[in-house]
Amino acid sequence: MMKTVRTLWHLLREMTGDDAYEKYLAHWRVHHAGEGGEPLSRKEFFDAELHRRWSGVKRCC
Repeated sequence: MMKTVRTLWHLLREMTGDDAYEKYLAHWRVHHAGEGGEPLSRKEFFDAELHRRWSGVKRCC
């Protein structure tokens, strides 16, 4: 029962993008940690995502 709940919770987080920051950190560790510096904080990450998604022209035609 608990394994099913955990699996469903994981799938829900994945489908809604709630796990985006954790995925970003995993990517950063593998591809960018050797360059030095620090990954974005959770707030910086979500601010950057909001800017990326909603800046610029968003229309079909």
